[in-house]
Amino acid sequence: MQDTPRGLRLHIGIYGRRNVGKSSLLNGLVGQGASIVSDTPGTTTDPVEKTLELDPVGPVVFIDTAGIDDEGALGALRRERSERALDRTDVALLVTDGAWGRDEEALADAFTARKLPYFVVANKADLGADGADGAPCGALPGHVRETLSGRGVAVVAASALLGHGLDTVRERIAMLAPEHAIAQPHMLSDLVPPGGLAVLVVPIDLGAPRGRLILPQVQAIRDLLDGDQMCLVVKERELRAALDRLSAPPDLVVCDSQVVLKAAADTPPGVPLTTFSILMARLKGDLVELARGAAAIERLGPGDRVLIAEACTHHPLADDIGRVKIPRWLRQYAGGDIEIDVAAGKELSDDMAAYALVVHCGGCVINRGNMLARLRAARRAGVPMTNYGLAISLTQGVLPRALGPFPAALDAFRAAAGGS
Repeated sequence: MQDTPRGLRLHIGIYGRRNVGKSSLLNGLVGQGASIVSDTPGTTTDPVEKTLELDPVGPVVFIDTAGIDDEGALGALRRERSERALDRTDVALLVTDGAWGRDEEALADAFTARKLPYFVVANKADLGADGADGAPCGALPGHVRETLSGRGVAVVAASALLGHGLDTVRERIAMLAPEHAIAQPHMLSDLVPPGGLAVLVVPIDLGAPRGRLILPQVQAIRDLLDGDQMCLVVKERELRAALDRLSAPPDLVVCDSQVVLKAAADTPPGVPLTTFSILMARLKGDLVELARGAAAIERLGPGDRVLIAEACTHHPLADDIGRVKIPRWLRQYAGGDIEIDVAAGKELSDDMAAYALVVHCGGCVINRGNMLARLRAARRAGVPMTNYGLAISLTQGVLPRALGPFPAALDAFRAAAGGS
């Protein structure tokens, strides 16, 4: 893995009306033509994403969105896509060419409602007069700057055309970046003492490119190496022999969710065990809430609807985990036919209230902010959400074992399941 995965990068959204210079600002910040620039309003249609290393922040993804004032039926779809991008944004830039009206206030309200850190970029400052302090301020009215200051919102004067103010924009992004987006949380190294050993059980995933491990497995290895711990990587049929050859038990065994039943049988009871997907639930979302959501599987019955949510769009295999295996296990566990829908991509269904449960993938390709936004959306709809690893471990009868390293999550599951 040569680059920081997209899901672990700070996501910076650029929002504003058409033709205020959002795409020009992005191109200036990244130092290349990431977005098409034109004097014609509405050039940007779907959100454009660009990954790079941004000094002094580090690995980031910029999201250049369509104008919030786009018109017509197609414009409404573009605005909807821009609004949906808020759910995967960590820091927002509200770009204006000096005007401030209903559209800017609507964006500011949307950021505030989501508790999304943001600041205003007064672009095209080269066209405006100097402010009272002698610094270029574009045409942003003084009373607007005062109002924003009262809200604690900074205004940065910039000119994407001349390159003025771009360093200040970068510094402001670094100041507002959420801690979890800059200082990456541990995936599992905090579960293993320094110098300790974790055994990673990694079946050869047919969905992975030939000769590669899947992303969560690579991230686990990297995290252990960074934590000065050791790891032993084996396939599922090698686990018992590997444990027998060790002079002391490992500190942790982590397995692919699809082999958790065999791994639990091969791992001595005194050795902590969990799955890569459960680790991803903790890394990207709220493990306690997802564990609580898993208890809803206990209440599923014939006729219930379940949404399988995948963050990526991959080519399904004949025995696909989300489309074939999990639906089969859920139906077996529920004791009858349940209706299964699958939603793949960056956006979840708008009709989640129709479901008894949402089962989400590990979310390795999305950022933590996006996963938490999905959890909030499910909570607003009154629908419990869990993830692949938790659902599989429950249907295989080993969820308490797989949650053993996480007492708070285990307690939440047991409480929601009625103490089982």
